[in-house]
Amino acid sequence: MLLVGLTPQFLLPAKQVILLHGLARTSESMKGMEDFLADHNFSVCNLNYPSRHFSIPELAEKVRKKIIHEKKLDHSSKLHFVTHSMGGIIVRQIQATHPLPSLGRVVMLGPPNQGSEVVDKLGNMRIFRAINGPASLQLGTSATSIPNLLGPVDFELGVIAGDRSINFMLSTLIPGKDDGKVALSKTKISGIKDFLIVHSPHPLLMNNPGAQAATLQFLKKGKFRHFK
Repeated sequence: MLLVGLTPQFLLPAKQVILLHGLARTSESMKGMEDFLADHNFSVCNLNYPSRHFSIPELAEKVRKKIIHEKKLDHSSKLHFVTHSMGGIIVRQIQATHPLPSLGRVVMLGPPNQGSEVVDKLGNMRIFRAINGPASLQLGTSATSIPNLLGPVDFELGVIAGDRSINFMLSTLIPGKDDGKVALSKTKISGIKDFLIVHSPHPLLMNNPGAQAATLQFLKKGKFRHFK
């Protein structure tokens, strides 16, 4: 009897989404996206991982184990992901080595899916390595970089890329349009289901209202709503 006055959205279990931050960031950087999705009836798990201290395969295994042992998650239901930058490569690495059977839809914000020319140009500098750690050196654009070795995706993936930069020095290292860290063309990957460009620089993609709305749309419908 007490349920009569409740609307349907409160009778249904919240959909689950895991957030993964990018290189040299923390879960705090995804707080805006966390709050936005929670406000739209998603159960959000905003994970932290030590992005500057291990290789991509090592980070992927640490994240996978965190997910497996996270009591907040129901592994009998779909686990969706929203990632920023290198967080997307972590998901690809997990799925290539020890796939999550409950993986749902994935939205990647500014992912270096084909690497970044910034790593090609600056990766041999000691200060770059000190700031960004071993995983950063695996994000170049060569055929042997981890993003390019991982190959096509076999899950529902939507990519949101930015076309604005607030780091004009790094943008000079990147051919074509970019977000200050990754070229637009390098965010794409074979197997992608949908692609969207928003007017945002790389560090702020997760807080961009258009990116947040598009993320919600993809998680619900498996496609972005494209405005002309």
